[in-house]
Amino acid sequence: MTEAETLDATGLLCPLPVLKARKRLKSMAPGAVLRLVATDPAAVIDVPHFCSESGHVLLAVEEPEGAPRVFVIRRS
Repeated sequence: MTEAETLDATGLLCPLPVLKARKRLKSMAPGAVLRLVATDPAAVIDVPHFCSESGHVLLAVEEPEGAPRVFVIRRS
């Protein structure tokens, strides 16, 4: 996998994690990878929906115990 940029959205509530991810992905090259770190419980629903609607690929969702959820997204 290519080197990923990280976007820390911890502490932000819906819809801010998705809005910030959309803005960051827009500035990235096609095929680039973004690691979105989020604590918002709704992100588990919002991020996959955002990816499917916008054409980006959700590569992985990491859920380390006791740590924020990490979404790995490849820009379309």
